[in-house]
Amino acid sequence: MKELSVSNLLGIKYLTTEDLHLIFETADQFKEVINRPIKKVPSLRDITIANLFFENSTRTRLSFELAEKRLSADVINFSASSSSVTKGETLVDTVNNILAMKVDMVVMRHPNPGAGVFLSKHIGASIINAGDGAHEHPTQALLDVYSIREKYGDVNGKKIVIVGDIMHSRVALSNIFALKKLGAKVKVCGPNSLIPKHVESLGVEIEHNLKAALEWCEIANMLRVQHERMEHSYFPSTREYVQQYGVNKALLDTLSNPITIMHPGPINRGVEITSDVADSEHSIILNQVENGVAIRMAVMYLLASKIKQYEN
Repeated sequence: MKELSVSNLLGIKYLTTEDLHLIFETADQFKEVINRPIKKVPSLRDITIANLFFENSTRTRLSFELAEKRLSADVINFSASSSSVTKGETLVDTVNNILAMKVDMVVMRHPNPGAGVFLSKHIGASIINAGDGAHEHPTQALLDVYSIREKYGDVNGKKIVIVGDIMHSRVALSNIFALKKLGAKVKVCGPNSLIPKHVESLGVEIEHNLKAALEWCEIANMLRVQHERMEHSYFPSTREYVQQYGVNKALLDTLSNPITIMHPGPINRGVEITSDVADSEHSIILNQVENGVAIRMAVMYLLASKIKQYEN
């Protein structure tokens, strides 16, 4: 059996192209499972997984929980707001206390970039990064790229533009890493103040004109503006942002060719995209949500197989 080159999923940058293809092929099998009348398999029946969310999350946490239950894993849910973290307990102490309960795998979201990498050096359990600050969100990128692969058959050579708040987006960085590994052509589009310096060193181009970006691309991945990560405003007003970088049906209708619209969620309807775009035939947003469960099942299954191999 093929296996991943890593024991943790800390970021897309640590994965090989072969790892990406293996995850997608495994997700294909699990997608068949979740579309059957009986959606459960016993693959992780003897594995215990702890979901540690030090930041608020709805879609990612629920998607992981559902994936874990579909795989028959034992699940522990941890919320930092109601834990001893609020009393000053360190991350390592918190996790070690949880591991003392014989947990095999940790799914962690944390506000600090590199939290997963730090933790991997202190504990023996397998770690899945569910988002670390504005750094990476690997499973989101995997499900995004998987959704493109599903629609187009291949990612190689496809033209993808990522629009919006690139500066504060962990989704953007993980997507860029994954797309470039698989041979896609990538541009980023947004106000100059929301484009990180040196982003071109990642092999992407910058386009500030939204219409030009949409004319060039086949797929547009729309990001929300992450006000919660901003200490000050990066553009004059939401109204001005919408006028320059919001996508509506009227704009899509002016394009030479139809394009596919993606969004990692949550959507700020009427800001980055309007409802008539989010709910249109151009959108594969709900496909992304469905694919998220299959991708997370695939990642956990592949990492758990390495745990079992190590134990044996």
